[in-house]
Amino acid sequence: MKLGFIGMGNMATALCRGFLSTGMPATEICAFDPDAERLAAMAAETGITALSSERAVAEACEIVLVACKPYHVEGALTAMGDALSRKALLSIALGWDYGKYRALLAEDVRVQFVMPNTPAMVGEGMFLFEETTSFTTGELHFAKELFAKIGVVETLPSHLMGIGGALSGCGPAFVDLLIEAFADAGVLYGMPRDKAMKLVSQTVKGSAKLQLETGLHPGVLKDMVCSPGGSTIRGVTALEKNGYRAACIAAIEAIMKS
Repeated sequence: MKLGFIGMGNMATALCRGFLSTGMPATEICAFDPDAERLAAMAAETGITALSSERAVAEACEIVLVACKPYHVEGALTAMGDALSRKALLSIALGWDYGKYRALLAEDVRVQFVMPNTPAMVGEGMFLFEETTSFTTGELHFAKELFAKIGVVETLPSHLMGIGGALSGCGPAFVDLLIEAFADAGVLYGMPRDKAMKLVSQTVKGSAKLQLETGLHPGVLKDMVCSPGGSTIRGVTALEKNGYRAACIAAIEAIMKS
C-alpha cells in the first residue's frame, strides 16, 4: 500500500526513515510539507516523492498519514477534501482520536489513531493503536507491522488512550529529567558530564530491558540490588523520604487533570 505523509516534522521524519530502514521501498512513500525546502532535502536524501499539496498526497496514496501539528489538521482535511474518499487515514496528531475525525469526515474515509513517542527516532518507539478503528483487517495489519518494525505496538481501548499517552508519550521527558538529575550528581562528585550521562543512560536502558525481558516486578529487581544495610537501600530510602514515587504519580495526575 502506498503511504503518504501530511507533514514532515521530526516525528514524521523519524517514522519515514524507520520505515525505509526496514525495507519499505522509497517509491511507496510520498509526502507534503509546507516547508518546501525541508521536504525537498528529505526527498533528495531518501528517494521518497515530494508532492506539492495535501490533496496531491491523498490522490496518490491508499493510506494517508496525518503527521502535522494538531492545529493544522482541520486545514489539511479541508485541503484534501473529497480526495480522501474511500481512503484510509492514519493519524499521529496529538488529540485527534477516532471520534474527533469521525465527526468531520465522510463515512467512506477509514480512520486509525496512533500515539507515538520520541524514542521512535532511534527505532525504540512505543506506538499506541486506538482500539476503535474503521480500518479494514488488511490495512490494520499493514499499519501495525509497519510500526512494529521500529518499536512496540500496543492496542488500547479509547478510554485508556489518555493515560497511555501520559505514560509513554510524556514519559520520555520524565526519564530524560531523571537522567539529567543523576548525571548532575555525578558531576557534583567530579565525573565529566559526558561520562556521567553515558553511565546513567546505559543504566536506564539496561534496567528497562531487564524488566521487559524477565517480566519480573520492578520491586523484585530493585531488591536484587539492595543488600541489607548497604549503599543502595540507603539511596532508596533517601529517594522515598523525598517523595520519589509520589512525585512520579503526581506528574501523571497533573497531566490527566489538565
